[in-house]
Amino acid sequence: MRRDQDQKQGGTGGAGDAGRPDRRTALADAAIGVLADAGVRGLTHRAVDAAAGLPAGTTSAYLRTRQALLTALVRRLVELDQGELQAMGERVVIRSSDELVQGIAELMRHRLTGEGRRRSLARYACAVESVRDPELREILVPRENAGRAVVRAFLADQGVADPDGRTATLLACIDGLVFDRLVGGGETGVDELQGLVAAALRGATGP
Repeated sequence: MRRDQDQKQGGTGGAGDAGRPDRRTALADAAIGVLADAGVRGLTHRAVDAAAGLPAGTTSAYLRTRQALLTALVRRLVELDQGELQAMGERVVIRSSDELVQGIAELMRHRLTGEGRRRSLARYACAVESVRDPELREILVPRENAGRAVVRAFLADQGVADPDGRTATLLACIDGLVFDRLVGGGETGVDELQGLVAAALRGATGP
């Protein structure tokens, strides 16, 4: 209840709010960058103000508490991740294991370079925070999107038993590979991705 109140108070910025619907999004985007660059300890209202190029006190006016700031950041992260997976799922066609490997490789490139890399750094920091925060953990629960649906449909077409479970396991393994490369560096070989896909297809009966 207190957190809901904090969020409502944080969103009260006066009559000008109606004309600035993107301010909260801009603050959340800036917070993601701060978290990626400075870590959890560096995530402060003042740092977000500076990163967003806004006057001191702006972030606290919209997101009064640290919890409200962190919650807005996580919601925005999920929104961006879902948008990326939705777009990939609508664009990528998977008709073979090789095409699935190519799709995974593309996703990993997105998650390990540029803004995608910064989002990944922020995401894993939030995941650790969510261990002690049920609200954040609930926001981070994997959701349905076109990318997940495409993988599941391919596995089902191949006659895999429990395509839902195999899809969840495959995506968790991909997430683990991203984390490993993010922390330890190095490239992901095609053979590694082929191994993941082969494991997901184990026991498949074919179309």
